[in-house]
Amino acid sequence: MPRTRLDNEGPDPVDTHVGARVKTRRLMLGLSQEELAKAIGLTFQQVQKYERGTNRISVSRLIDISRSLRVSFDYFLEGCSNISNTRKLGIKGVSDTKQAVLEPDPMVKRDVVELVRAYSAIQKPQLKKQILEMAKAMAAAGNENEKG
Repeated sequence: MPRTRLDNEGPDPVDTHVGARVKTRRLMLGLSQEELAKAIGLTFQQVQKYERGTNRISVSRLIDISRSLRVSFDYFLEGCSNISNTRKLGIKGVSDTKQAVLEPDPMVKRDVVELVRAYSAIQKPQLKKQILEMAKAMAAAGNENEKG
């Protein structure tokens, strides 16, 4: 059964964060939702709900996921302290303080994941350095064009 926040504005930000970390790692490894689901004994629909934060992931299930995705358990919790701090800012209807809006993690975007995966596959350190320098130069040039 899905568990949502008391104000009924959707999934809890912590659940969404953990789900996004699952998705990011799964994509980094090039796994489909179906492949991850099979590895942990679930349906791909359940994995999909976990990744969206619609359904909470139990601790035991998160351990299964961490084993399948070959990361430590705490990988999924990195950054949660920032979310916890924003939750203390106020409760809708009880406080005049507005809730902070969390920016989506740019690492969840498919193109970013594909770029990181391709970069990680490069064996030669010199090629990696050249690509990094090229990306920095392109970013700087793009920013200059927007200003002028």
